[in-house]
Amino acid sequence: MHPQNYKKMVETVLFSVLIIAIGMAFLLVKALFKKGGSFSSQHIHDSQAMKDRGIHCVIDQDREARVHGERMNRWFRSRQSENKE
Repeated sequence: MHPQNYKKMVETVLFSVLIIAIGMAFLLVKALFKKGGSFSSQHIHDSQAMKDRGIHCVIDQDREARVHGERMNRWFRSRQSENKE
């Protein structure tokens, strides 16, 4: 490998590490310098704004769809049995 390419590669890696370190420092400011500071939850079900909009996490949506699907299946089966009689 050419020494010039090696130097540029090392500079790029060091620059990338510096950017990541700065990003991590910004993330830790609240947790480190605020009394009782902590990271807030990033889950959809913990966000009041999402609750106000009626947005649920995919697990809750799947559960609701399954319950609704079961109800519809029972309704269709009851209608089919009424029609057969």
